[in-house]
Amino acid sequence: MLKEFKNFLIKGNVIDMAVGFIFGAAFATVVKSLVSNIIMPPVGLLLGNVDFSSLFIALDGKEYVSLADLEKAGAPAIKLGVFFNDLTSFIILGFVMFMMIKGYAKIAPKEAPLATTKVCAECAMSIPLGAKKMPSLFE
Repeated sequence: MLKEFKNFLIKGNVIDMAVGFIFGAAFATVVKSLVSNIIMPPVGLLLGNVDFSSLFIALDGKEYVSLADLEKAGAPAIKLGVFFNDLTSFIILGFVMFMMIKGYAKIAPKEAPLATTKVCAECAMSIPLGAKKMPSLFE
């Protein structure tokens, strides 16, 4: 059983999957930074100097100056800005993955369609693969 497990781990698919997972996590971090630090500040500026990362609704009824103050107090809250940033990151990441898969589909080798017919050795006609008897031409 240990030998089978070792062979499973050594196979390329498992290693490829691990590398893809690590690369995906790093890529997600870059996208999250892009959204938080590059995209959302101009959007907030266009919407009247709104800082999306600090939009929240405190559920304990108290007023907090910033999200950091709310988190320091440990108060429950609906963090709308954090959710909006994460949603934007998800949409961008999804779009990039869609484009990568679409691009890969264009360059990936195409498999030839499986043959459904063959050429008869006696009459040179195209016949189904499973044919057992010569077709009658004059019936």
